[in-house]
Amino acid sequence: MNAVVQVFAGIAALVHLLAFTWEVVLFERPGVHRDIFRIPAENLPATRLWSFNVGFYNLFLAAGPITGLVLLHTGNVDAGRALVLYCCAFMALAGVALGVSDLLALSRPRGSGRGGALAQAVPPLVALVAALF
Repeated sequence: MNAVVQVFAGIAALVHLLAFTWEVVLFERPGVHRDIFRIPAENLPATRLWSFNVGFYNLFLAAGPITGLVLLHTGNVDAGRALVLYCCAFMALAGVALGVSDLLALSRPRGSGRGGALAQAVPPLVALVAALF
């Protein structure tokens, strides 16, 4: 597995770790719920369960490529490669789903989630394309 795949799989994992931090650890800070997720303070009680659950989903998803990279570098090349590629495909498809939800303007104005969709989809997609070479 080449270095580009490994770097971009690592970046994809870091994006999901950042999302976990925002959604679970820092969600109630105005700079996070209001400025990043566009959720007004009065909606925090109604959205807290969602953010907590989605945050842990992102943490567990980040664990996949990290574990795969560890396996890759400890001699379990086939298992590591399979885990990295599967998780990158999952992340890229989840980014596409997020992009579609943005196009449909689900829960917020169209276009406001484009950055998140790109951040979620592009690094793992680069890793997948790089794996072809």
